Amino acid sequence: MSDKSTNWTELREFRAVDLTESFVLSWDAESGSLQIDLDLFLCPEHAFYERPRPKERACFRPATLEFPYCSRIESAQSRGNSDAVSEAAAKLAGGRISGLRLIDDGRYEMKGVFGKVEIHAERPILRLKELNT
Repeated sequence: MSDKSTNWTELREFRAVDLTESFVLSWDAESGSLQIDLDLFLCPEHAFYERPRPKERACFRPATLEFPYCSRIESAQSRGNSDAVSEAAAKLAGGRISGLRLIDDGRYEMKGVFGKVEIHAERPILRLKELNT
């Protein structure tokens, strides 16, 4: 049996960012979408990249990773429970991301300090937030 999954590095939404250097700050579900707040690592080729200040090690920007039409979240915290998406999201912790992959149509797996989370949703949308200067 061959693995037909697609790594995040092959998805156009994640060009010029590095998820494995990024951090999940919070998880939230509203209006049928899963919203993940991130400190997103931008690579030098990203349009909004800025050279890090002297005390910073890299260019991080606040961002939201949205999974629209999210129908289910499965994790170690929610296994065996019939939690609503919002309840399952509320149980998830933050932390560094170690990977994201498309398992098959509409199923994504995200791993990190928070464990392994399977997300049943439409293709993700990555949005940078405005910086408050």
